[in-house]
Amino acid sequence: MKKREVIYFEKAGPVNTDACLEVVKRVIEEDGLKNVVVASTFGDTGLKFAKALKEIPYVNLVVVTHNYGFKEPGTNELAPEVRRELESLGAKVYTGTHVFRGIGASIRAYFHYSEEALIAQAFRILGQGLKVCVEITLMACDAGLIPPDDVIAVSGTARGADTVAIIRAVPSNMFFNLKVREILAKPRDW
Repeated sequence: MKKREVIYFEKAGPVNTDACLEVVKRVIEEDGLKNVVVASTFGDTGLKFAKALKEIPYVNLVVVTHNYGFKEPGTNELAPEVRRELESLGAKVYTGTHVFRGIGASIRAYFHYSEEALIAQAFRILGQGLKVCVEITLMACDAGLIPPDDVIAVSGTARGADTVAIIRAVPSNMFFNLKVREILAKPRDW
């Protein structure tokens, strides 16, 4: 049996980012996990984690952004200079199609239903952050940036970080083999 502290934040949002970073550092130290996947739209959260984790040489940090065109065609919210700074700190930056959005968003716009949207909504029962943790883990594994193994996933509700989970990563075509091993931090008010 393993006992571990779980943090439940009173409110969602970026006010919890530092606490999530401490959870990640504790799990790296306790479990020796070396793969960390962090969601970051504008790069603030990714930079905070990259700066804090660069001193741990064996950590593989993957920062997952929105895809190009997420908000409007041909644009990405992550500025090129922020991408370069993340990479200079040793982070790998992945920008690609979101597993629970992609072509399903187009289907949903016309037919008001898609399997991807159904899966995303089911995960949101446990919180927006957990849905994103699962999604970015699948995306990073699809890109070959993390192995199909236990990883630490970090995401938030809107900006910042408020959710941390240990997830057994798999590529998206093996989605039903993915395992949420532990939820280590999440907002209570989701």
